[in-house]
Amino acid sequence: MIIVFTGNGKGKTTAALGQAVRALGQGKKVLIIQFIKGPWKTGEDKFAKKIKDFRIIKTGKGFVKTLGDKLPFKEHQKAVHKGLKLAARAINSKKYDLIILDEINNAVDLKLVSVKDVLKILKPLKNTRRLFSNSQEFENKPDIILTGRNAPKSFIKIADLVTEMKEIKHPFQKNKASARAGIDF
Repeated sequence: MIIVFTGNGKGKTTAALGQAVRALGQGKKVLIIQFIKGPWKTGEDKFAKKIKDFRIIKTGKGFVKTLGDKLPFKEHQKAVHKGLKLAARAINSKKYDLIILDEINNAVDLKLVSVKDVLKILKPLKNTRRLFSNSQEFENKPDIILTGRNAPKSFIKIADLVTEMKEIKHPFQKNKASARAGIDF
């Protein structure tokens, strides 16, 4: 199954983490590759260290062109392409049941990687995804979650499930509140 969590509201990564907890509870193995988030130590990083079969790999170098980012754009691009190669290997390895490509939609939107490159790594899943199937072929393919704002139409088209988070109200709008540990990271 391919799942897309997109939209301008908070909760895309949080929803993916909820799916990860659910999968882990069912004895599944989960990998998260974070394409933008870099050096921040998040709650999920700390949690993953305590949980067997749950791995987070940060390939991102941090937020691009925001929050004081001074890295050359090419450095961010290299990091995303490294993450995409890891994702391709993970998809083909049959080692994981759920692979979350966190902020991959943002990486595409920022032109760090092309839609075509992302679709290429998802190709092994094409025509083998069947909902409610008990076939061995289905069981050997991981479920994939793509998160981030501005999901390309082609990702939405190939997805089995798409949820859009819509911001209604956020403390940052009112008083420029900063991110909070345990809520935002």
